[in-house]
This record gives sequence, structure tokens and C-alpha cells, in this order.
Amino acid sequence: MALRHITLRDFVIVQSLELDLATGFSVLTGETGAGKSILIDALQLALGARAESGVVREGASRCEVCAEFEPTPAIQAWLEAAGFEASADLLLRRTVDSAGKSRAWVNGSPATATQLRELGEQLLDIHGQHAWQSLTRPNAVRGLLDAYAGIDTRPLKASWQTWRQAQQTLLDAQQAQTSLANERERLAWQIGELEKLMPLVDEWQELSTQHSRLANAQALIDGANQAKLLLGGEDNNNEAGALRQLSRAIQSLQSLGQFEPEFKALAEQLTSAQAQAEDVAHSLHTYLRKTDPDPAQLEKLDERMGQWLSLARRYKKTPVDLPHTLATWRQELAKIDAAADLVSLQEAAQAAQTACAQAAKAVSRQRQQAAKPLAQAVSSAMQQLGMQGGRFEVLLQALEAPAQHGSEDVSFLVAGHEGSTPRPVGKVASGGELSRIALAIAVSTSELGQAGTLIFDEVDSGVGGAVAETVGRLMKQLGLHRQVLAVTHLPQVAACADHHLLVSKSAAQGQVSSQVRSVSGETRVSEIARMLGGEKLSATTLAHAREMLGDPPPKPPGRKATQS
Repeated sequence: MALRHITLRDFVIVQSLELDLATGFSVLTGETGAGKSILIDALQLALGARAESGVVREGASRCEVCAEFEPTPAIQAWLEAAGFEASADLLLRRTVDSAGKSRAWVNGSPATATQLRELGEQLLDIHGQHAWQSLTRPNAVRGLLDAYAGIDTRPLKASWQTWRQAQQTLLDAQQAQTSLANERERLAWQIGELEKLMPLVDEWQELSTQHSRLANAQALIDGANQAKLLLGGEDNNNEAGALRQLSRAIQSLQSLGQFEPEFKALAEQLTSAQAQAEDVAHSLHTYLRKTDPDPAQLEKLDERMGQWLSLARRYKKTPVDLPHTLATWRQELAKIDAAADLVSLQEAAQAAQTACAQAAKAVSRQRQQAAKPLAQAVSSAMQQLGMQGGRFEVLLQALEAPAQHGSEDVSFLVAGHEGSTPRPVGKVASGGELSRIALAIAVSTSELGQAGTLIFDEVDSGVGGAVAETVGRLMKQLGLHRQVLAVTHLPQVAACADHHLLVSKSAAQGQVSSQVRSVSGETRVSEIARMLGGEKLSATTLAHAREMLGDPPPKPPGRKATQS
């Protein structure tokens, strides 16, 4: 996995750039202010860094950065899981307009800055020129050791948060016991009042229907009797009854049907109506036989409905809401009982504390196992970087109680020379020593990550001479296994590179523009010579540059033969 190609459009002072990158160790060099770090800034933007309008070249409406990588199987799996196309190439593209609005794409599909950052963690590992400053920050130091040990602290953090939440729940319950007791007493009394009534769902509607019927029972009976008399008369013998009149009408039409066929159809309709009327008369007879006024039942209904109405008014509810209110209060009471169960809460908090302690213990064991190998690796790298006799140590100091990051604080101690006592990094090391220590750590840990491209942005600041040559050799060694890209001002480092990229700056029509091109041969010799002795190149600096690069001096031009 490596960075293959990068394209810039209107980025800071770069108008247009197309750059192919090779595997191995590559350096970017150029004069101060030429924009050597712009390429690093562009890559960071493509990989999810914060977008600002300041990255858009003056006079342009937007900038664009594209980076093409060779994906690994792990990257392709991530792409598939995230819903992106998993092809043989990984193309990241990001634009920022003059208002600072950003858009991003992964293999042509829209993506978020968070997704770009997740990819970036797997693609690039950037070591900045101020990397030494992180050696004094506890979080960064601990993160470096954890990365070296391959520790995933997320389960520990989750366990710690669960423990803290359980502790807080227990504390809240303990502090709220008085108010909870009062609230429980109130709810229990209210529930008791409603449980005396024991209202059922849909019962109020049924009570209302029954009450209306019984309250109007005599009127219903009288109405049914009158209808029955009008239909059939007394004992169905009343000649004026509707049923008798219907029967006569049917007979009359039927007798004349032989003269008028339409009368037959009319007689049939009346026959159907007569049958329906007879059914109604029968139903009224049945209703009257089983229906009587029931004052006792009406009194019971009045009492039951009065209880409903009384409780509804007391608790400012409608009668139909009482069953739901009782169920809600029961749920609230159950919650209060659970919160008041201090024994269960204490047991939960203790279990969470035990789980957190076990997770912290496992992390501590991994840190202890990794501390010594890391210290030895960094100490060895320090010897190569001109700090003979220097010693690097990883100090683990136990905390009184586990924190979300574990049971110990991690700090780095260093002894700058043989015989001195290791002390905290920020207190005993000079700026140059800090840079070398940071570089030693970077070299010692760079092979551990999954990122296929390592970028060193002027991490060799503050070193020179033979140490600078060692830095170059170490980076070249890293380049055997990973793609390494270094921004450097040291000719000794640049001379060790497999590939040399020269950054230059020019002005045209009142605008400054930066370009990057690959150099080799005499052009590279000239750049190394400039880094050695400045703008004016002398035969001495050129010879020194060739020697550093291992190039033979150019052959002097041959003399023309003379004729005698």
C-alpha cells in the first residue's frame, strides 16, 4: 500500500500540480518559503483535516486535492463495509470553496470528513517537526506506548464509564431517599384509591350505556306498547291495526291481478312489507315480556358512576382516563422501588467496579510488558543519532483509583549521556536533543503501524553533521519496507533518498506560484550543493554534493584535433 499520485488545483500558492510518487525513500527539498510543507498540508486535507477558506489560492473560487493510493485488503474491506466501491485503486478527492465549504468523495462517491479521517489513519502516518512537544503531554505519551504494545483501550474506557454511571446512580438514590419515600407514599395512596374502584378499560362507556337505558326504562316500555298496538291491535284483533289493513290491501290487489298484471307486483311488495311488520311486532312483544323498570340496578349504576366521577375530579382526569392513569402510577411506583433498592444498586456498582478493575489490570499488564522493549528500542536509536550513552526509560506510576485510561500514568524519562540519571524529557533535553529523541521514537515505532506511507515533516530540525547522515540512513532503511516521504533541509538526509523532489517558487503577473518536480543527475547535484553552501555554487560544494550522492564527476569536454 502506497501513495501513487497527487493532484492539486489552486491550493494555497500551487496553481496546478500533477505528481507521481514512487515506493522507497523520497525527499522534498527547496528554498525557505518555497512551500515544501504544502504537499503535506494537501494530503492532510484530502484525509479529513479541517477545511478553511485560506487554503484556496488567491483569486480562485475553489481548490481541489486528489490523492490516489494502492489499497490493501483491509482497506478494501473497510470500503465495502462503508458502502464504497472497492476497486484496485483508492481515489480520494476533496474540494474547498472560497467560503470554506468542503465536499469530499471516495472512489467517486460522496464521503464525510470523518470517513476520510478513518481512512487516513490506515493510509498515512505523519511525524511533524514539532513532534517532540507531544513527549511532554501525558495523553500522547500514553497513546504512543499503547500503540507500541498494540493495546485497544476502548473496552477499558467503556467499562470505566459503566462503573462511573453505576456509582452516580447509587449516589443519586442515596441522596434522594427522603424525597423518594415521600413520592412513593403519595403514589401508593393514590393507587390504593383507584384500586378500590378498580376501573377497567371500556367500563365507563358500558356503564353510561346501561344507565341511559335504565333511566329511560318506562318511556321505552310505553313506546314499545304503543307501537305494538298500532301494528296489531289488542291481541292482534283490532281491525284498525296496520297488519290487518295490509292484509286487506294485499287481498284487494290480488283479486284484480288478472286484469292488471302490475297489481300482482304491487301485491308482492306489500306481502314483503307485511312480513317485516310481523317480525317487528314479534320483537316488540318479546322486548315487553322481558323488560321491566329496575330501580335497584339503576341505583347501583348511579353509585358506581358517582365513584368514577369523584375520582376523576379529584385527580383532574376524565373518567375514561382512569384505567390508564392507574397503570401509569403503577409503573412509576415500580421505578421508585427499583431506585430505592440500595442493595441492588450497591451490588451493581460493585460489579461494575470489579469489571473495570479487571480491564485496567489487563491493560497494565500489557503496558508493563511493552515498556522495556520500547525503552530499549529508543535507546538504541539514540546511540545512532549521536547520543552515545544516552538512555530512554518508560515510567509507569500507579494511580490511587483507575481512570478511564487505566490504573497508571505513563511518562518518558531520558538521560542525555552516560552516567546521568533519567529525568522527564521536557526538563533535561535541549531542543536538538528533543528533536533527536522524537526521531528515535518515530524510527522505533514506525514499523508497527498499518499505514503504508510514513511522512516526516522536518523532524530532523536541530541536528546536523554525522547525525544528519545517520538520520538519512535510518529513513532509507525504513524505505525498504514502507513508502517514506520526508521534508528536509539537510543535504545529508536528501543524499540518502531514492527519489528527490524539488520544490521551487516563481512569480508571474503579480502572483507567486509553487511547483514540484522530480530531479536527478546534475540537477540533483546542484540542489544538494545549494543545501550545502547556499545559492552560489562552487566547485567545492558541487564536488562535495557528488561525493555524497556517490556520483562520479562529469568528464571534461575533449579538445578538438588540430591539423598540421
